[in-house]
Amino acid sequence: MRALTLALTASLLVASHSAVAQSQLSIATGGTGGTYYPYGGGLAELIKKHVDGYDAVAEVTGASVENMGLVWRGDSDLALALADTVHQGATGTGDFEGRKLENIRAIASIYPNAVQIVTMADSGIDSLDDLEGKVVSVGAPGSGTELNARAILEANGISYDDFDPRRLNFNETADALRDGDIDAGFWSVGPPTSSILNLATTSDVRLIGLSDEEVAKAREDEPVFAAYELKAGLYEGMEEAVQTLGVPNVLIASSEMDEELAYQITKTLFEQTDELIAIHPAANDTTVEFSVNSTPIAFHPGALRYYEEVGAEVQDKQRP
Repeated sequence: MRALTLALTASLLVASHSAVAQSQLSIATGGTGGTYYPYGGGLAELIKKHVDGYDAVAEVTGASVENMGLVWRGDSDLALALADTVHQGATGTGDFEGRKLENIRAIASIYPNAVQIVTMADSGIDSLDDLEGKVVSVGAPGSGTELNARAILEANGISYDDFDPRRLNFNETADALRDGDIDAGFWSVGPPTSSILNLATTSDVRLIGLSDEEVAKAREDEPVFAAYELKAGLYEGMEEAVQTLGVPNVLIASSEMDEELAYQITKTLFEQTDELIAIHPAANDTTVEFSVNSTPIAFHPGALRYYEEVGAEVQDKQRP
């Protein structure tokens, strides 16, 4: 009987271990032409490799706004979203007016997005004002790109009534520019991004810069914006640096996520960063310092435990 009991106990332990090993996390990202998807895929690999008992998979989504809802409903365990979208969702403001998502917590701010406005080199479009009367992609529906595009335009006196807006994802925007179906397109994504890289290798493109005044007006309306410079040579044919705006990207989770799991994910994110950099250069900005300086909402208690463990200076607003 003792041998039978030991055998049953051993089989139960094996079964239990197998069940844990099969625990899979869903990471909501964005379209395949942006940075969210490869970054999310890299994070999924890190979790599988370094967080015991868990696997993970990156899911293609409509990006920031949709991702907030996916985590809020429990349809995704982790998600990437722009800081302005995260702040609006957590506070029930802006596009989330009247529907505050109270269970949203931050794991980390991982890198800044850059708003990139692209047109063909011979389009004659040199500024925001030149977009009036044109056909312009403002980003996929439910994406942070569209939120950023609208915020920048409206802060500078331009509404959707002033041009023909198209809501296309990154790859669709690049294809539409190449085919002449649109005149310009917005991207809000970590540079460089594959869809613009590919477009620039087959077509002569130009990035539209923002003036100091346009940057100041946008920052006045949306405090999470920061001035950002796209470096010369970032894309083929880009001979000069271009001034634009940057917005932090935030890795979010539900407040209901297990504290130890959130801690292990945070620890893995910052202590295995080299593996992420090998997948996408945006991860060069994935640092504890950037995270605690940029995250606009409260951290998950598990993430907070890691920041305190490494001696990071956490802001009061970042504590649950």
